[in-house]
Amino acid sequence: MDGLSLPKDALFLGFDSSTQSLKATVLDSSLNIVSSEIVHFDSELPHYKTKDGVYRDPSINGRIVSPTLMWVDALDLILKRLKDSKKFDFKKLAAVSGSGQQHGSVYWKKGSSKSLSSLDPKKPLVDQFGEAFSTKESPIWMDSSTTQQSHERYTGPQIKRIFEMQPQVYNNTERVSLVSSFMASLLIGGYACIDHTDGAGMNLMDIKDRTWSKKALEATAPGLEEKLGKLAPAHAVAGLIAPYFVDRFQFNKECLVVQWSGDNPNSLAGLTLNTPGDLAISLGTSDTVFGITMDHNPSLEGHVFPNPVDTKGYMVMLCYKNGSLTREDIRDRCADKSWDVFNQSLKQAPPLNGGKIGFYYKDHEILPPLPIGYHRYILENFKGDSLDGVSEREVKEFDPPSEIRALIEGQFVSMRGHAERFGMPSPPKRIIATGGASANHTILTSIASIFGSNVYTVQRPDSASLGAALRAAHGWVCENKGSFVPISYLYKDKLEKTAFGCKAVATITAQDNELVAKYALFMKKRMEIENRLVQRLGR
Repeated sequence: MDGLSLPKDALFLGFDSSTQSLKATVLDSSLNIVSSEIVHFDSELPHYKTKDGVYRDPSINGRIVSPTLMWVDALDLILKRLKDSKKFDFKKLAAVSGSGQQHGSVYWKKGSSKSLSSLDPKKPLVDQFGEAFSTKESPIWMDSSTTQQSHERYTGPQIKRIFEMQPQVYNNTERVSLVSSFMASLLIGGYACIDHTDGAGMNLMDIKDRTWSKKALEATAPGLEEKLGKLAPAHAVAGLIAPYFVDRFQFNKECLVVQWSGDNPNSLAGLTLNTPGDLAISLGTSDTVFGITMDHNPSLEGHVFPNPVDTKGYMVMLCYKNGSLTREDIRDRCADKSWDVFNQSLKQAPPLNGGKIGFYYKDHEILPPLPIGYHRYILENFKGDSLDGVSEREVKEFDPPSEIRALIEGQFVSMRGHAERFGMPSPPKRIIATGGASANHTILTSIASIFGSNVYTVQRPDSASLGAALRAAHGWVCENKGSFVPISYLYKDKLEKTAFGCKAVATITAQDNELVAKYALFMKKRMEIENRLVQRLGR
């Protein structure tokens, strides 16, 4: 196909504005990494006084927010670092895109569009947005304070809560952005559209038609469609880079800003996930499992989004709030704050853990909908060949190795159970692991045994910023071609020569099949106990 090649010396920049940090990755036209940077919110922007990038409101149960200005400050800082590193020429950047933590929302005060369009390149961004927001704290994906309004965490119910509880904030808001469209707005110096994929995570969109749902908008708040603006495909161009960045950082004035999208959709792009039957597992602040399908079957249990790199299919995803932070909590309590000790303990306790099962929720969990709390059980008479005669007995504690294995098996046996219930492939053709904990080979070995599938990793665990840089290149090609082009054309027949090649790190052999079958029974019993916990404690 003509017009598909990237300019030889062109560069493509991808960001990932996540819960705890802002990352940046620069790719060359061969799709190899030229430069990368990261800003950790807690340690490098300590004046915002966040813990794990967020504020947990002690006065309102489940309310978790982040300071909006912190994200602006981080963009200033990371661009300065990229420029000071002198690893690449900003003038060669042909396109920029990004990934934002899903479900977070930003409330622009009336009149703020003027601030956006008249930025002074002599001043840092953060100095120009102090009065730009009608509320300075952004509800994020971890927030579970909207039980009264509707489904927790989604942006629609978050907006409804603000309209009901803080009507003056809602009335003083001229635009509601997602984290993704907010960061894109900064870069173009005007309000960017919400893209179809991230927009689907708001519970306000008709996923099939890729338009706002009038009924959902009316049920949320008056005049909301005007405040949300239009939707756009993920591969579309949001605009040109704003003059502010041309003057201050020497961007090329022709640099395209491709629509930002959510972090999980960008990970899907970064993992080059394009075959139904494959699953990706992202191990970060939250844990997610996702894949692609051509079918459209929404469920209360999981998410369905338009595929961010395709105009027809869908991305399906399950999300777990208790990911890395909960693993770190158990590591600190049971393994002397050492991953080496943690991994040794995980190996010390045998698979299936002698029938010990644990449920570990440091934060209110999404799936299953359970409150904060740790629950431990021992399965009496469990041998792995049948559930006949098996009963559970609740206990107060496990020894450290058993606690660690109960945590890891609990997280991923639950993930397998819910994934199968949601209609995801079982066993998957392959699993691609990403996120910070995908560097932990011991955890990946457990995942392979539980799911009965080989596990692969990509070169870099930060697939969201990598996927954003790839999407920047994809958006450039689509714009140059004048029509949508499948993203696979960018790396067709040369994947292993790019930053997107993956390798097998945990494999399943014929001898492992017996253990996989035992995990199926273990999973069935765990889901029974989980259902009883939800009936007793569920929100």
